[in-house]
Amino acid sequence: MFNFLIRKDVRKILKRKDSDAGERGRALEDLRASLFNELRSLEGARRQQQWLCGPAAALTFNFVVAVSIIFMNKLVLKNVGFQFPILLTFIHYVVSWLLMAILNACSILPASPAKSSRSSTLFALGFVMALSTGLANVSLKYNSVGFYQMSKIAVTPSIVLAEFLLYKKKVSFSKVLALTVVSIGVAVATVTDLQFHLFGACVALAWIVPSAVNKILWSSLQQQENWTALALMWKTTPITLFFLVTLIPWLDPPGVLSFNWNFINTSAIVMSAFLGFLLQWSGALALGATSAISHVVLGQFKTCVILLGNYYLFVSNPGMTSICGAFTAIAGMTIYTYLNLKQQPTKSPSRQASLLPKSKLSKENSGGAHDGNFGRESV
Repeated sequence: MFNFLIRKDVRKILKRKDSDAGERGRALEDLRASLFNELRSLEGARRQQQWLCGPAAALTFNFVVAVSIIFMNKLVLKNVGFQFPILLTFIHYVVSWLLMAILNACSILPASPAKSSRSSTLFALGFVMALSTGLANVSLKYNSVGFYQMSKIAVTPSIVLAEFLLYKKKVSFSKVLALTVVSIGVAVATVTDLQFHLFGACVALAWIVPSAVNKILWSSLQQQENWTALALMWKTTPITLFFLVTLIPWLDPPGVLSFNWNFINTSAIVMSAFLGFLLQWSGALALGATSAISHVVLGQFKTCVILLGNYYLFVSNPGMTSICGAFTAIAGMTIYTYLNLKQQPTKSPSRQASLLPKSKLSKENSGGAHDGNFGRESV
């Protein structure tokens, strides 16, 4: 038996089998490394984001999170009695930054583009994020939800004008009519709840321009400069935190240290902060997959759904005028969505297959190992 094993031809066969096993082991390692690089690299992360979060999925994700955080923030500001809207926004962004730091430490956070945007653009985005989110919470504190929604109507023409001035982007006449119907419907739906404070009205007016610029920058940086949502959040969140700290003494009342930081209150604030991270992420995904105007229309759709849901589920009667306005706004949103879908180009059916990189092992199994091209990734 020993003489048989030491024969020259038998030793060649055993070496070839060992070589094949080693080659397959290296191929498996290459496959694991290429899959990791596909998730970690910029282009791979963008392809994963576009495949997993298309326009419908991103808008649905943002809608569900936005409705959830409305009720959670109402619980924090009213039931818990945390009357510090800017500080609450600051806590939201701190938790978001900590969660992204964990992802970055685990090498899961996508990389930034090789040709990064100008620092002034990122600085401007962080600044308008602080203003838009902070002033929005202050407006909700002093004004009714109806007046808050009425002020959001002015964001739509602001975005159209700003995109035309900055990017020469034009909106078709049919879309302008659909957006006009949406704005009129939301105005009629919320006209019965127009309670506001003078200071709150000034804050709402000051919020319109930063909100419009914020949505435009988020959308353009992702679509034109190849940023992913999480990578852009990671870069701009420290800037946003800095400006929120400067806003706290001006817009928040004193007495935060005397607040009852018990377990229940703290848990509610932390849950609100976690939803705030999901809201920021889902909003960035929606803006990257669609446009700034579509994101505003989604916010108005959310208002109409909440109003109609209270009417049908909780027997809350806002009046026939508000109900008709809500249905009118939803009709306008349906037309606007239909016009957007008509303009979308047809997508390749083999989109999912292009996400997975090719490896040595897959080429060996398909018989393509004889050409000597190993480890090539599909683009």
